[in-house]
Amino acid sequence: MKQAAIILASLAAAFLISCSSTTIAIKESLGIPKRDQLVARVKDARDEQQQAKQQFASALEEFLSVTGVSGGDLEAKYSKLKREYERSESRAEGVHGRIKDVERVADALFKEWKAELSQYSSDNLRQASQKELDATRSRYDALLGAMKSAESKMQPVLAAFKDQVLFLKHNLNARAIASLQGNVAQIQSEVGSLIKDMEASIAEANSFIDQMQKSDAK
Repeated sequence: MKQAAIILASLAAAFLISCSSTTIAIKESLGIPKRDQLVARVKDARDEQQQAKQQFASALEEFLSVTGVSGGDLEAKYSKLKREYERSESRAEGVHGRIKDVERVADALFKEWKAELSQYSSDNLRQASQKELDATRSRYDALLGAMKSAESKMQPVLAAFKDQVLFLKHNLNARAIASLQGNVAQIQSEVGSLIKDMEASIAEANSFIDQMQKSDAK
């Protein structure tokens, strides 16, 4: 049973890679080079991170609101916090998917670029292309590192929010709310660190997009 699940997962991954490669090739046949596709995917990832940042801030605000409630509308507050958690989870999945899209297009671009270096008859042009490839790869590695760093902080924050939601589900009373107040500082710190990393990743994406567009304009 376990082996069958592994095989199915491998086939699904292979299918997704194949579909992605086909999509990249189709867009290229329509006159959209891989460089432009990469810039577009980075923009998508940047925008998704911006939305996720806002959602996590909103979820934190709702958590703080819940811990400040002493009675009356606890059920309504719980329901709203649960919705905020689910939206945050969805945004995190969106960011993960966008980063994967960036990686797929970047891998295709750099593989093609490297292979084409051997086709130059001019040493000077080949060296110039190699230099540009190295510079672009370096900028991309910095961008991907920033994106991955921010992404890695989403799950701990989601786990913390999920704990609060699960706890409140069966403990909607003043004593339970009071016990959650001890977690406020820790969750605020984790969300603050996440948002800081996401802002750094967004800035890195803007820088990468700007550099790619400047390079194309030369």
